Parts: sequence; structure tokens; C-alpha cells
Amino acid sequence: MSVQVNQVAGRIGAEVSRIRLSGDLDDREVRLIRASLLRHRVLFFRGQHHLDQDGQVAFARLLGPLTPTRPAERVIGGNVHIADLDYSDGRRGDRWRTDGTYTERPPLASVARALEVPPAGGDTLWANTVAAYEDCPQELRVLAERLRAVHTNRFELAWDADPDWAPAETEHPVVRVHPETGEHAILLGGYARSLAGLSKETSEALIRLLQEQVVRAENTVRWRWAPGDVAVWDNRATQHRVIHDFGDRRRRLHQVGVAGEAPVAVDGGRSVPVADETPYHTHAAAA
Repeated sequence: MSVQVNQVAGRIGAEVSRIRLSGDLDDREVRLIRASLLRHRVLFFRGQHHLDQDGQVAFARLLGPLTPTRPAERVIGGNVHIADLDYSDGRRGDRWRTDGTYTERPPLASVARALEVPPAGGDTLWANTVAAYEDCPQELRVLAERLRAVHTNRFELAWDADPDWAPAETEHPVVRVHPETGEHAILLGGYARSLAGLSKETSEALIRLLQEQVVRAENTVRWRWAPGDVAVWDNRATQHRVIHDFGDRRRRLHQVGVAGEAPVAVDGGRSVPVADETPYHTHAAAA
């Protein structure tokens, strides 16, 4: 039977069925996934119980070269591509975020696979940052296109303490041009802590204003995980966050990142590193 792609929410998200994910998908299936990802921003695949660590990595590699994880996350059988998102240690990922924006080249996409999920709660939300930009009044779009934000991971060091992991900071355009579609997308999220050249108070006010545009309910989709589910999202056109309503119940996912490029602003300017950054997110690992 042919692969089916069914839209989940009005502006973001689609469920893909009648496909068995692996590193052996044919060219037609890979092209369909790529095209659907550009259109829907995040794709959901139910019941991929056959996938193991190697299978997840092999599938993700069909989308491009992979990024290695941080040293503190190298705990999955020596596989440097898999981040073990195990929330049993008390960590929280409940900020809206675009993955890896503290580096010069955030991931192109992320591939997450659910291993254990609570019987209720622990959903993930995704937001469409292209729709958010397009919904902004013209005057706000013009202002946002001129702004640059400093993204940092320094605040994460408290819970991810690792002597080999250096903090990173990068200055990105607040509005980036999608390298494949040419669309404009808001680039902010939880790692964006200030706006270049502006005071703390002004930065916070403008970031809050633009973030409110991103996370409007109309721009979001919510996914209820089941073991074996896989989600793939375009990291260049989305933000996401975990809903921490599951208490101390077990929630564990494995995530793989696909290497991306430095964001480009509407005026052609590119992202610029501000502080020395760990190499573990900025460069693609050997395929």
C-alpha cells in the first residue's frame, strides 16, 4: 500500500502511515519524507517498534550527515549520535527551543524515538516559526528582520556538568531565510537571552513579544507519545517544548540530530560565534 500523509493540525504537523522506517528506504520514500517535512514542519510515525539504535541512526542519515551529541550524553552503547533524553534524573526541557541555536550551525532536523512514556502526560508541543513570522504585522516583521539575538547554553551547565563541555554563544539573525524554501522564519527560543546592541529590559520585552507570536495556539501541534513513535522536525522552521505534567513517572526518548548550516538573515548576513563553542554540535560527524 502507498504511503499516506495526513495533516494533524491546521498549520503544522502530519502523521505518516504505511511506512516502515529504516536506513533502506527507497529514493521515492525519502523524497516523500523530505517534501512532507518542508510542508508540514514536523512528521509523526506511529508504531515503529522494530527500530533500534542503529536503525534510528541509519534512518536519520538518509536526511543528511549527523551531529554527534555532547560528551555528557555519550551513554548509548558508545553511539555518539544518540542523545538519551531520560527525564528520570529530574532534568527539564520545558522551555520553548530550537535545537542547538547556541552554536553557529544548529541542526537541520531532529529525529526522536519514544522508548518509555507515562500513561498520561509528557506530550510535546511544536510551533511553526514561519507561520509566526507571516502573522506578524508588517511593522513588526521589518523590525524583527533588523534584529540579532545572542543564544547561549551557559544556563544548562548547572545540570549538565561536564568538564569537557565548554559553553557556547552565537549571534543569530532573529529572522532567518529557510535555505530550501526561501521562507522567512523567526529564530528565537529558550537559548535566545538578549538582542545585540539593546538593553536587557528592551531585549526581554522584544523577545517576549516575538515569542508570543511563535507560540500562539494556532501555530502549534501537540503530540501524545506512545512507545515506538518517531517524530522528525525541521529545526529551521520550528520550536518545541515538553509538557512536564507527568511527575516522577518514566519518560525516555532517544534523539538524533541532522547537521545544518549557519542561518542567513534577510539581508544576507550570517550567524557569528560570540564565545568559543564545543565542537560536538557545530560539525557533522563522519558518516
